[in-house]
Amino acid sequence: MNILVFKTNVEDVKQVKKISPHLRNIHGVLKWNIDLHDCDKVLRVEVDGLSAQSIEVIVQNAGYFCKELD
Repeated sequence: MNILVFKTNVEDVKQVKKISPHLRNIHGVLKWNIDLHDCDKVLRVEVDGLSAQSIEVIVQNAGYFCKELD
């Protein structure tokens, strides 16, 4: 199990709800949240067996910017 952290351009709860089905339905995503108060709109994802690139692609396919933070 790993925790991956990403910068996003998700701005509000409505956009979080648009991403939710994309992350919720992926095997290996255990938990996730987006800190809308952080300047980087940080997405934290607890995964089991998924890469950071996989999460980036999922969020980008939902229509949002997503880049892993170091």
